[in-house]
Amino acid sequence: MEIMGVNTDKPHRWKEDIARSVDFYNDWFLCCAPKAYRDTRKKTTVQVESAVKWTRNLRDISPNLLRKHPEVLQMLRMATAPPIARDRLIGLAGVSQNLVSSMEDHGQIPMRMGKEQVEQELAAIGSMITRLADVDIFSWLESKKKPSDVELYRAATIVADRLCGAIANPIIRNAQEKRQLDTIRRWLEGRGYAFIPAGEKLRVAAMTPGQFAFHLNVPVNLNESRQINIPVDVAIMPRKAGPKERLLLVEAKSAGDFTNVNKRRKEEAIKITQLRRTYGKDVRYVLFLCGYFDSGYLGYEAAEGIDWVWEHRIDDLTEFGL
Repeated sequence: MEIMGVNTDKPHRWKEDIARSVDFYNDWFLCCAPKAYRDTRKKTTVQVESAVKWTRNLRDISPNLLRKHPEVLQMLRMATAPPIARDRLIGLAGVSQNLVSSMEDHGQIPMRMGKEQVEQELAAIGSMITRLADVDIFSWLESKKKPSDVELYRAATIVADRLCGAIANPIIRNAQEKRQLDTIRRWLEGRGYAFIPAGEKLRVAAMTPGQFAFHLNVPVNLNESRQINIPVDVAIMPRKAGPKERLLLVEAKSAGDFTNVNKRRKEEAIKITQLRRTYGKDVRYVLFLCGYFDSGYLGYEAAEGIDWVWEHRIDDLTEFGL
């Protein structure tokens, strides 16, 4: 079954939908975003307190410490005056991007780096952090006194706030994605669909009518000899699917402003091209939108043959055979 033109061919109602979607996102943000930020800051404060203890209250930033706890590096960048970005640390310390990225993104030292180079670069990182340490926060570094529990907690809170400020957008984006997926799950389960957990290692070809899954890897062909997996937020097999019917693939998208959406719209165009190349022109791939998506974005997606469902009108999913 191929059902197209749910929203792409109705530009006369785009303006109203855009306004309603902006209001929907703003209401959610004012209600829930502060709590998501505070919860993350609370958790991060506990993590920073542990990191401060590992570094002996910021007095030990030795290569040995950084090898044992590479994950503290991001926190250490926020413990300087001024706080420094990742690339700034790489430039100031004269160390490799591979080392810093591996420590912060994966919590490990690159396995292929030579021991001597690792030792030298970790020493350079420790030396730079020590040199730039914010003594207004870590006042005991100058006084040489043992910090009190209150001073330690205050310092950890400030550093955690800096960390969360640096990643505020991802915090909000992750909270919004979880809420969108929860909304889709409730809607589907209310209509008799069965959720398949990620731990089941479900494959696209194995899905049966009435099943849905989140964050499913879909294999696509880049060329005749190379295949890769692309992640899709939601994969749904309609309950009344015929033997030749394809999954409905849904991408959850949210945006808190109009500025970045047009920069991101090519991501969907690339995905739909890869999916069509592999599964044919009748592949079903739609967007689940909440927030600031303007007519320029919608027109681009419509031109690519990508339809969408607004979260404030989620029942439009029924028009895709669900």
